[in-house]
Amino acid sequence: MRLQPLPPAAPFSVEVIDIDEVDDPALLARYDELVPVLFADLSQPELCHYFLDEAKVRELLKI
Repeated sequence: MRLQPLPPAAPFSVEVIDIDEVDDPALLARYDELVPVLFADLSQPELCHYFLDEAKVRELLKI
């Protein structure tokens, strides 16, 4: 996982949701072509999809 090299001074946790395994047609319809998708919080817009935008993640974590 490309998030692992980030410094320990920026603690975070990751929850992986496999939309192919979850019985949620809305998730599948919304994100099927965008995976992987990274959110800081599911109530906020996505940080990035397809590829990790490390600059956005560092900005969010202030590192």
